[in-house]
Amino acid sequence: MRHLYLVVLLALIAGCNNDTVKAIQAQKTIYSGGDIITMNGASLEYAEAVVIDQDRIVFVGTRAEANRQHPKSKHRLLNGRTMMPGFIEPHVHASLAATILPNEIIAPYDWVLPGETKQGVTGHDAYMQRLAGSVRTKATTDKIFFVWGYHQLWHGELSRSLLNGISTKQPIAVIHRSFHEIYLNDAAIAAMNITEGDFSNNPQIDWAKGHFYEGGWMALAPRMAPLMLDSGSYMKGLGMMTQLIRKNGITTIAEPGFPSVSFEGEYALLKAEMAKNPPFDVYLIPNGTQLASMKGGNQAALAFIKTLPNYSTDNITFLPNQVKLFSDGAIYSQLMQMKDDYTDGHHGEWMTPLTLLQQQMSLYWNQGYKLHIHANGDKGIQQVLDFATADQQTNPRDDHRLTLHHMGYFTDAMAQQIADMGVEASVNPYYLWALSDKYSENGLGPERGENLVALNSLAKRGVPTSYHSDFAMAPIEPLTLAWTAVNRITSGNNKVSQDQRVETYTALKAITISAARTLNLEDHIGSIKAGKTANFTILKENPFKVDPMLIKDITVLATVYKGKLHVNKAANLKKSGLSSGLIRPGRLF
Repeated sequence: MRHLYLVVLLALIAGCNNDTVKAIQAQKTIYSGGDIITMNGASLEYAEAVVIDQDRIVFVGTRAEANRQHPKSKHRLLNGRTMMPGFIEPHVHASLAATILPNEIIAPYDWVLPGETKQGVTGHDAYMQRLAGSVRTKATTDKIFFVWGYHQLWHGELSRSLLNGISTKQPIAVIHRSFHEIYLNDAAIAAMNITEGDFSNNPQIDWAKGHFYEGGWMALAPRMAPLMLDSGSYMKGLGMMTQLIRKNGITTIAEPGFPSVSFEGEYALLKAEMAKNPPFDVYLIPNGTQLASMKGGNQAALAFIKTLPNYSTDNITFLPNQVKLFSDGAIYSQLMQMKDDYTDGHHGEWMTPLTLLQQQMSLYWNQGYKLHIHANGDKGIQQVLDFATADQQTNPRDDHRLTLHHMGYFTDAMAQQIADMGVEASVNPYYLWALSDKYSENGLGPERGENLVALNSLAKRGVPTSYHSDFAMAPIEPLTLAWTAVNRITSGNNKVSQDQRVETYTALKAITISAARTLNLEDHIGSIKAGKTANFTILKENPFKVDPMLIKDITVLATVYKGKLHVNKAANLKKSGLSSGLIRPGRLF
């Protein structure tokens, strides 16, 4: 029988024509001819060649050895360009992108969108004029007109009465820059069919002003779901998000805190977008706080979360045994909890009542989950550390990897405690650029305002740290996040807290291998290493060989996603001096 099997197998092999054999051999590809940065190890490391077999890296080393071990491979020449591991965005929100991008944006700074740039505006009168003009030309009476980007420190006071002054017939919903607050006019309140009695026990709602913030925003969000999840507008927004992801060299995104307003609605629409097979993967971390509200309590939320791996697809994965929780308010609202409060006398807010937060942390800690916790101010961060300390004493865990997200302000002493506890970080460096100048003058004072996101305090202690945009709290541009961390320059072009600058290698780890670690995926993506997925980002220049001030301006030429090349059509190829054809035999660029 064995002899007969071998005869049949040899006959099949003999029956394969030369074209079939060549096709099998050609599945391997050698990338070489440029700077290949592996992001393996504690310091900068280059390789001459990388060999991939379909979607897997099978060799990293010298070009001569690549040719010797894989002689039948096809070649892709980088032509002097730079190849890195595919950029990873470990904290974005598809629902924010889908709501913000297709609607109106009136923010303090310019926002670059696919095909246009929304100009920033400052000053109360200028803001109100822009808002009124936008309502006049774009709003209708049969649909809520969503506007994102308002911030009181740049735009002055806002209220229900001011919005009614613009229109009493057209429903207007102004979403705060933080996406943690919203202002509604009478027509919007009527369109949502809500009453003051619906929220009578919620202290984070000012009904007279039409203002819903933090817990009030979270209570309103499910009521807005049918309006926010309008399939036409929402799908347009997801498509625009996909364009930005591709433009900026990202091959993996994650959303900690899914869903925002409706699990079924958000999942169905995200699944429809990902069914188009864009060149990136989506990883989802369930929103323990919102699901507790939606499902009827923490235990019900936990039970539902355990079913979520069943919802995974080829390119959408619910990360097992991970959960997102919330501590204090948004930094963009100046509602993060500060130990020394604010210079103008106002106070921060808690997104989750502390008793409930402690219950949630203990529940998921004892279940062996990795906790991702939104925490912005030093008081909010400290509260999480205190609760985690108590849980560790009751139920000690090794390598728990509890990760603090955002971390707008903390002290050096707190960084030491974070390191000692084995806590990790996923931070938004862009806070410094966007907020430092204004917050130094209002609310925080110079000492705290100029020391937002103290990155080197974490780096010098070896705290695993990733960078994220929390889109749209920053542009979905990993190189911009790295640039901010390396240079620490504000929107007013002020160099601040230069002792908190980090090295370029540290910053690039934070958008590659350290970002993978935030998601517990460092064994699969994040560096160029044999056995990992063949995800790469190809840049026009090497970030280590340009002036640090130019890092954010490096052109992303292409990505390789699971072994397949995807040219960045958004790159200005003529300006880059590249052939419009791009792909030539044996030559990548």
